[in-house]
Amino acid sequence: MDETPATRPVETAGDALHVRRVFGEAYEVDGTLVIPVARVVGASGMGYGKGALGSAEEGGTGEGSGGGGGFGVHAKAVGVYAVRDGVVRWHPALDLNRVILGGQVVGAIAVLALARALRARRR
Repeated sequence: MDETPATRPVETAGDALHVRRVFGEAYEVDGTLVIPVARVVGASGMGYGKGALGSAEEGGTGEGSGGGGGFGVHAKAVGVYAVRDGVVRWHPALDLNRVILGGQVVGAIAVLALARALRARRR
């Protein structure tokens, strides 16, 4: 493939966003085949330019050029598939941050409800 600066991010994205990024290397534990699974999100952007842009000052020459590109990947474990005796089971990963946030939300709602009940009782 003819490689130009503009095609490099696209080729990198193709290499990074592959099915092996979603499904990890399978391994066996006590007769159970374990297949890790992740959620993978990728984004890329690029720009390129050529030719004279704008006006050159007196006595100078206008020349244009350009380039630029970027790429990012985010992967997060979501769980594993466990295969044993021909039966496949899904085991989701526990996101402790969400559990803590959920507890904080429930606690805040309980405090607000208690404050409202006490205020109504005083009247």
